[in-house]
Amino acid sequence: MTAGSGPPSGDGLVWRTATELARLLASGELSSVELTGALIERSDAVDPGINAYLHRTDELALEAAGAADARRSRGEAASPFDGVPVAYKDIFVTRGVPTTCGSKILEGWVPPYDATVVERCHGAGLPMLGKTNLDQFAMGSSTENSGFFPSRNPWDTGRVPGGSSGGSAAAVAAGAVPWAWGTDTGGSVRQPGGLCGLVGAKPTYGRISRYGMIAFASSLDQASPLTRSVEDAAALMAIAAGHDPCDSTSIPSPAENYLDGIDGGIEGLRFGIIKEFTGEGSQPGVRARVDDAYTRLEKLGATLQEVSMPSFQHGIPAYYLIAPAEASSNLARFDGVRYGSRVAGDTNIVTMNSMTRDEGFGAEVKRRIMIGTYALSAGFYDAYYGKAQRVRTLIIQDLRRAYESVDLIVCPTSPTTAFKLGERTDDPLAMYLSDVYTVPFNLSGNPAVSVPCGLSSDDGLPVGLQIVAKTLDEKTMFRAAYAFEKDLGFAGSPEGRPRL
Repeated sequence: MTAGSGPPSGDGLVWRTATELARLLASGELSSVELTGALIERSDAVDPGINAYLHRTDELALEAAGAADARRSRGEAASPFDGVPVAYKDIFVTRGVPTTCGSKILEGWVPPYDATVVERCHGAGLPMLGKTNLDQFAMGSSTENSGFFPSRNPWDTGRVPGGSSGGSAAAVAAGAVPWAWGTDTGGSVRQPGGLCGLVGAKPTYGRISRYGMIAFASSLDQASPLTRSVEDAAALMAIAAGHDPCDSTSIPSPAENYLDGIDGGIEGLRFGIIKEFTGEGSQPGVRARVDDAYTRLEKLGATLQEVSMPSFQHGIPAYYLIAPAEASSNLARFDGVRYGSRVAGDTNIVTMNSMTRDEGFGAEVKRRIMIGTYALSAGFYDAYYGKAQRVRTLIIQDLRRAYESVDLIVCPTSPTTAFKLGERTDDPLAMYLSDVYTVPFNLSGNPAVSVPCGLSSDDGLPVGLQIVAKTLDEKTMFRAAYAFEKDLGFAGSPEGRPRL
């Protein structure tokens, strides 16, 4: 766009990437108030059909947008993205704005402080458009476990957007917000990214602070962005990354600019294809798109070779012992005493605790608490939780060996495209297997990104390609994903967005 030609309007504006919008704001062709107003109108139009938001903050967003415009007029922009709105999965605490974790047990709770991710985005000048829907306490792969309502996939509203960050994915995919924060514990950003035709990026564990991010499984949870482009994912991650003394697991290193060298190409990079991910249980259309992606990587100058990860076959069982065990401990605080809802009518505190948790938690949360409590109980700790942690160590060792001969790992993000609402709610195992390709990298802590690789010939729905880097090597991960994205040309094209 040439200077003075005026900003795009209507649909043309809401489909722009955050990076493109930042350039328009910097040039003065667009104001943050105009942009925020357009996104609010878009949300009004599409959200009733997709249920992306649990809580909208339109007035706060417009107020913050006005402040961003004032800063830019003085030449004092808080960051290159000052004035570009963002949304947050409702697991990040937000001062003065309700935070529910998608659960009735926290309905009406208003936190007195901001999560570090929120604080850093506020510091960069990003107006908050609202809090998005999720599976309760991030436990799920479809957002059907929300305590309020299921979110829907903008590509087909009869299907799930993935989970647990389905609300954030739906909002970005529908053009209601240019980018949004989710969390990834077992694939909860990469899988909805893949199912909604978006980029979902998980950093190295400890890169981004978990302070103020309500815990599900503390050794696995990671704040992660959902965006329309790889460039946007790198930029949003860079805004929030860096050491935080409030988080004891935060890596004590300065933040990096993940946009540096992102356009360096992949000539000479070595990609490993996992021998054990045979494609069993995958849709033919998914396998075809992923195979096409492998061919494209080779044409861009990369080399592909098979790597063996024998421990990966145990990834799902290990995850569904470790994560519920940590959830059992973390969710003990929701007892009807300290905050959140309380079921009244009985003076016995034990009965009150039990009734509050029974009414406030959904079926999936209860299932995982019970599994986790059992796995941690006397006589079973070593047999279950202890063995799962040993499997985790084997996964880390397998990856370390693989990275001696390759630079990156590549595989599908999800075995299927978005499935129909209700299709797997009565079959927990089928639901858990939605994350078979993503879970190992949460157990290992490696950075991983899902990037769209086209539409399945089975049903015309998006397919995701997952690229996994060595720990602390987000730059190479983003460089590879960027090269693939640009060569494919899916992002930013009419084919790359739903027709809402």
